[in-house]
Amino acid sequence: MANITLGDVQKFLDEFKVKARVFGIKYRDDRLKNSASMFALGINMIVREKIIYSIQDIDYSNGPIANTLNDDGDLWVFGKDHSGVEIYIKISLGANGAVCVSFHEAESPMSYPFKNQAE
Repeated sequence: MANITLGDVQKFLDEFKVKARVFGIKYRDDRLKNSASMFALGINMIVREKIIYSIQDIDYSNGPIANTLNDDGDLWVFGKDHSGVEIYIKISLGANGAVCVSFHEAESPMSYPFKNQAE
């Protein structure tokens, strides 16, 4: 985290949510980890979208991370609790609409640098 502020995170989320509402969210459902985790947790596409739209600045974990695979923009990592399970969510602004690269159960405990500051 290179001097990222809560304001930076909020700015990204505001831009992401506007872009998502206008162009939709492109999901990487071709990644087995994402679809298998959703199935195991009983999360359908509607619930996944509600979880993503519920992301707040304090859910920030990491980023921006350079996206070396495509031109979808920097990647930002967030975590959300769903029924007691920590969900790892990696999103970007995308070139042609918001993108969700990862949406699966966290493989290890996540850190949230701003969570304690908000309490």
